Amino acid sequence: MRVMGIDPGLRNLGWGVIEVEGSRISHVENGVCHGTGTAMADRLLALFDALSAVITRLAPDTAAVEQTFVNKDGAGTLKLGQARGIAMLVPARAGISVGEYAPNTVKKTVVGVGHADKRQIDHMVRLQLPGIEIAGPDAADALAIALCHAHHARAGDRLAQAVAKVRA
Repeated sequence: MRVMGIDPGLRNLGWGVIEVEGSRISHVENGVCHGTGTAMADRLLALFDALSAVITRLAPDTAAVEQTFVNKDGAGTLKLGQARGIAMLVPARAGISVGEYAPNTVKKTVVGVGHADKRQIDHMVRLQLPGIEIAGPDAADALAIALCHAHHARAGDRLAQAVAKVRA
């Protein structure tokens, strides 16, 4: 299963793709899509086009996006929500299921602590995917989201198999 993690942002939208085969997880690629231009519509279009190209090229089977947390700046939260809309729309348009995870869930799954900082996330991603080059903090976050989705999907598969056994 090929899993894409997406860390939404208007200027920098991080993405990371991993391959999951049983208990083996390997890095495929990661990067950052840039929202260029000054007008909101131009930035969103640039993100849409760039992420669409990545999905077409790498063909993930599933995707996951970090949920937006509400902060003190309501306008900033709304703008981030628009970038998140692009992050969810592009995979959905390609027929790919999209999971959503709260930032603390991602951190707890990958680092073991729900309030980890960017440095800790980067470190744990590098430990789980040895030898990779990470395109920046946004790409590291996206890889963490992909790892979180992979771990939760495997747990869900094991649960579904156990339920099927009981019903059989």
